[in-house]
This record gives sequence, C-alpha cells and structure tokens, in this order.
Amino acid sequence: MGKRIFYFILTNVLVLLTISIIFSLIGGGNYINAQGGIDFGSLLVVSAVIGFSGSLISLLMSRWMAKRMMNVQVLDPNGALSAAERHIVEKVHRLSRAAGLTHMPEVGIYHSPEVNAFATGPSKKRSLVAVSTGLLQEMDDDAIEGVIAHEVAHIANGDMVTMTLLQGVVNTFVVFLARIAAWAASRFVKEEMAPIVHFIAVIVFQIAFSILGSLVVFAYSRHREFHADRGGADLAGKDKMTHALQMLKAYSSRIKGQEQTAISTLKINNRSKASLFSTHPDLDERIRRLSAK
Repeated sequence: MGKRIFYFILTNVLVLLTISIIFSLIGGGNYINAQGGIDFGSLLVVSAVIGFSGSLISLLMSRWMAKRMMNVQVLDPNGALSAAERHIVEKVHRLSRAAGLTHMPEVGIYHSPEVNAFATGPSKKRSLVAVSTGLLQEMDDDAIEGVIAHEVAHIANGDMVTMTLLQGVVNTFVVFLARIAAWAASRFVKEEMAPIVHFIAVIVFQIAFSILGSLVVFAYSRHREFHADRGGADLAGKDKMTHALQMLKAYSSRIKGQEQTAISTLKINNRSKASLFSTHPDLDERIRRLSAK
C-alpha cells in the first residue's frame, strides 16, 4: 500500500506545483490588493483554475501514464493473440457490453507477480482494463471474471471522472489555503524578503495541505470500491464476485509482509488493513457487505 499512496500523492503534488509555479512566473492571478491584503474573490478564481487544471491534466494523462509506469502490453483484438490472451479480451468485451459500454476498453496485461488488476482512462470511450500475470496464474476463471467485472464497473460508473472532479475541488482548497497561509507567513519578515518567503511558503504549505487533502480522496476511493463490488456482482454474478474477493484475501494472507509494487488507486487489491491512507477498504468488510447485498 505504501508505494501506491506515495505515487498517488507525488503525482498530484508535482502536477499542482508545476502549474502553480508556471502560473506565478507568468504573473497570472494577482490576488494581493493595493493595501497589501488578499482579494479573496480573485484568489478563489486563481485557486480553481490551478486546482482543476491539475486534476484534468492528470485525468487526460491517466491511461498513457498507466501503460508506461506499469509497462502494460496492450492486446490487439484483431491481432495474433494466444488462446489465453483472446479469452481475456473476449471476457472484458462481454462484460463491457453487459455494462452498457458502447466503446470497448483497451485490454492489457502487465508482468508482475502481484495478484491485481486496474482500470483507468479519461472517459468511458478511452478506457483501459489491465490484469497482472500474477492474477492470471493464481486465480481460476470464475475469480478472474469477478475481478474484471469489478474493473469494468469502475469504468461504467465513471469513477475516473468523479475522482477528477473531487480532486479538483480538493486541489482548489489546497491552493486557496496554502496562499493564505503563505501570505500570513510573509507578514513576519522584512518587506524585501516577503516575496521570497511567500513563494517558498506557498510550495511548503501546498505540499502539506495536499497530503491532508488526500485523506478526503482516499475516503471516497474506499467508498467507490464497495460500489464497484456491487457492480461487478451485477455483471458477473454475486458468487463470482465474492469468490474473487475471497481468493484475493487468501492471496493477501499468504504473502503478508512481502513488498508489492501497486501504484494505481483503481487496483482491486489492497493487501494491508484499511486505514485513513488506504485507497481500498478491508477485504473482510467488502466480502461482508457483498454477502449482505
């Protein structure tokens, strides 16, 4: 779980900081009034522009970044595929049609011993479902179908777009509060040092508030996993979805303590116990809720 959280926070912080610095260098959004105070209306507009620009850029780059970071091998449905690869493509397409998707997601496999899968993409028309080689080796066909149904449900639910909007709102408040805190900090130094202190303080406070803001995003991420489990059960059947979660639990228990390289918040498996910094809820709770559905 640690690497997943680290990369998620790092990507958002870097995108946000880059846009903020560029915005400052080109003189965009002067929110300091003639009296040296803050024009809160102008600051809110600047914060929204920076905040939503960062989240939208992350969304548009999501599929491309996932392919590069996870070294995903995209399977061409019209190309030469092995029987196992074609079976996965057909399974994703069948479940996608059942979910009402009119554009089939790209299907990929990434080489990793971890038992996992993820879905990403800027829209339902430009999405990606990828599974690990570890998942294909460790799970039976019913469990694989349950996992894929869960990921297709993420796409059908529009989770990436919803997450982007939420991240945009969080980023807006991060930028807004960071600049207020930086302005306050710059009041305690000499006038000639104030611009430098303000610039550095903006970066420091933005990083700190981004980490705090990520708690809201992670809380929503845990909520949407329950929703995707229910969607997966509707698509593949409750028994297959429950079976997939039970196999994930058995796998997690078997390799507890080993390092995992998961970096996507849309991955189905979160091996650690749920916490405030977890992107996924506890597997026992997911199984309990699905069984009670």
